[in-house]
Amino acid sequence: MTDWKTTYQEIRQTLDHKKDDHLNTLFTLLRQPSISTLNIGVRECAELLLGIMKDSGINADIMETKGHPVVYGEIIDPKNTKTILFYGHYDVQPPEPLELWESDPFVPTIRDGKIFGRGTGDNKGQLIAHVLAVKTLLEQNGSLPVNVKFLYEGEEEKGSVNLASFVAEHKDLLKADIAYTADGPMEGDGQPTVTLGNRGLLYVELNALGANRDNHSGNKGNIAPDPAMTLLNLIRTMVTDDGEVLIDGFYDGIIQPTPEEKEQLRSIPFFPEKTAKVVGLDSLSMTNEEYYTNLCFKPTFTIAGFLSGYTGEGTKTIIPGKAKVKLDMRLAPNQDPAAIYSAIEKHVSAFDSRCQITVKNLSAVKPSKTPLSHPLVQKVIESVETAYEIAPVVLPALGGTGPMFVFTDILNIPSVTVPYANVDEDNHAPNENMGLKEFYWGIQASSSAILNLGLTD
Repeated sequence: MTDWKTTYQEIRQTLDHKKDDHLNTLFTLLRQPSISTLNIGVRECAELLLGIMKDSGINADIMETKGHPVVYGEIIDPKNTKTILFYGHYDVQPPEPLELWESDPFVPTIRDGKIFGRGTGDNKGQLIAHVLAVKTLLEQNGSLPVNVKFLYEGEEEKGSVNLASFVAEHKDLLKADIAYTADGPMEGDGQPTVTLGNRGLLYVELNALGANRDNHSGNKGNIAPDPAMTLLNLIRTMVTDDGEVLIDGFYDGIIQPTPEEKEQLRSIPFFPEKTAKVVGLDSLSMTNEEYYTNLCFKPTFTIAGFLSGYTGEGTKTIIPGKAKVKLDMRLAPNQDPAAIYSAIEKHVSAFDSRCQITVKNLSAVKPSKTPLSHPLVQKVIESVETAYEIAPVVLPALGGTGPMFVFTDILNIPSVTVPYANVDEDNHAPNENMGLKEFYWGIQASSSAILNLGLTD
């Protein structure tokens, strides 16, 4: 049997000689805007990515959805017994506010050992690592020890609105043994991470309409209803000061962490001072078990935005005619966003108010979870440790949200996420970045996973 670690070390030497070529490939992709929410440059980016994949020896094509296209690719050899499905997204967030960028967001720039530009970490710098790993393996060995498939979507930043239907429609095409995603930041500086799931998402907008115009707060005070106050009072019936959600049925179905998972949480190194700095706080008083339990196994209920009345300088004495609040809920394992949305509608309809209140579902993503004990998960963990030369932090779930449920719930395969970006990547923010060493580490990690899953059958 071939020693995959020996082969990996040979590939790693080749990767060291190709750093400039790999960086140029990434820069080409970063220069192309692909803002899905505004439909700016998305198809052009898909075409560009398609060309890069074909030039890397991957059989690739653009596949249409009801929205932005999917770039699909594969290399299949009948003698291989395992298949990895690499997932990523080529769309990016809008770059605004532009005045806070130190360089043009679509002109990749290197400063202080980091690549700055929109999409560096989220997700172009990470998805391209899989492609470059495959290209290097093919050039050196002529073939791969495992089948690979690529599913690169263009709508992740707008909620992956067409991904589930696409995956359900193409289940046979996407059949694989494991889904592998590189997205998000590492858990700490230089600390590789393997995540076995993610929280879900329900994003809801509440609108309250009082009078059909703003009114003078003196002349019509106590007469015209106050929609802003109405929404505040409504929210107070939904959640306590301590964050306990009062909506009937909100906590239904939540899966509690197993003893094995609790032990895993307690074993994760945790540095509250560094974590507080990343968050933007002076301090953070939590144990590692409390911190990771809150991130991995508990839902959230957050006001993401509130709009009503006059918010400019000085005063304007009015009773606003309307108000809007956006609620962001991250869902724990096994929570059902559709059931929770129905519970919110029921809760709102039972709230007594002079204002007309409407509820709108803006985004819903199911949570996902893969068992730590799965043998392919253990192989990925081993692969990451070999690539980074340090044992990874293993998280039962990611605090954020991704569309991993399409793999665990639709394709019925395990799903892992291995973040390649640095902990301070500032994804979605001005000056988004990815460290040079992290970019190269990512290519090594993808190479390691391909070899380990293929050469140890």
